[in-house]
Amino acid sequence: MNAPLPRLTQLSSCAGCAAKLRPDVLHEMLKGLPNTKVKEALVGFETSDDAAVYRLKPDLAVVETVDFFPPVLDDPFAYGQIAAANAMSDIWAMGGRAIFALNIVAFPKELPITILHEILAGGASKAKEAGIPILGGHSVQSPEPKYGMAVTGLVHPKRVLTNAGGKAGDVLILTKPIGTGIATTALKRGVAAKDLVKRVTKQMATLNKAAGEVFASGKFKVNALTDVTGFGLLGHGLEVARGAKLRAVIQLEDVPLLPGVAALAEQGVVPGGTKTNLAHAEKGVTFPDGLPEPIKHVLADAQTNGGLLAAVPAKDVPRALRALAAKKVDAWPIGWLERGRPGLTVV
Repeated sequence: MNAPLPRLTQLSSCAGCAAKLRPDVLHEMLKGLPNTKVKEALVGFETSDDAAVYRLKPDLAVVETVDFFPPVLDDPFAYGQIAAANAMSDIWAMGGRAIFALNIVAFPKELPITILHEILAGGASKAKEAGIPILGGHSVQSPEPKYGMAVTGLVHPKRVLTNAGGKAGDVLILTKPIGTGIATTALKRGVAAKDLVKRVTKQMATLNKAAGEVFASGKFKVNALTDVTGFGLLGHGLEVARGAKLRAVIQLEDVPLLPGVAALAEQGVVPGGTKTNLAHAEKGVTFPDGLPEPIKHVLADAQTNGGLLAAVPAKDVPRALRALAAKKVDAWPIGWLERGRPGLTVV
């Protein structure tokens, strides 16, 4: 009798974007490496932005990104959808338009190839939804499955949206609830409610295309834009604040959470990536006195294909929220940027 196949999440040491290296490790790794400055490079890795931007001519620049991770769910088709949606998100987070993708695959030789077919089919379904072709890719054998994409996009050089352009007085708008890392850890441990699994699967597979197109539309001012992924709301909020050389303030009661994740965090259902996120973020974040550790973990939770986080001038916020609602994009004003020592305060 053949042994039962392992669940995909049993083969992953870290799920989804929680598999990212810590920000401090990345900083140490990149320190001392040559950073070739060329005038055509509009965005590199200096501000930990979402994608590289390279000017081809005065009115055209290419946006390039790559993202892949181990299984975040056991369903191979849904995993493929989520990994693809997550990879494409970085293009929209730069104000760009995706034009094509390449697959990146690592797969165990012991697993049936039909599982890989389902993963790739999931990715293809999201590429079709985004309106872009997949033109090839690369694969290797690996004991741990991994899937993602390299995605190419286009943007006008004067319309690039970076994570570093925020202004004092800007309101911070978030387009998805947080808590996917905690929810998927609960799934991996077999303690997630069915309703939560269904909701988090749908949210992680939802493209950020509509939100990105609204923020890039030019109908209102957007000073900074990023997506909330592996470094959590605190980590990406810190990047926005430090890039702007301002203080970010996040109002805890206004931050949208997936239902049940706060209770799961209180039970200790927290991914390792979230814990390291908090340890890193605490160096630049001020919390209210007595804020429970589980709530800090929720704020630092490593997200997979999380929402977009935009810095919008206060006068433009009503227009922005109406435009997002017209495209059926949920959005929450969760804080603001103000003058002060670069960092983040939770109130």
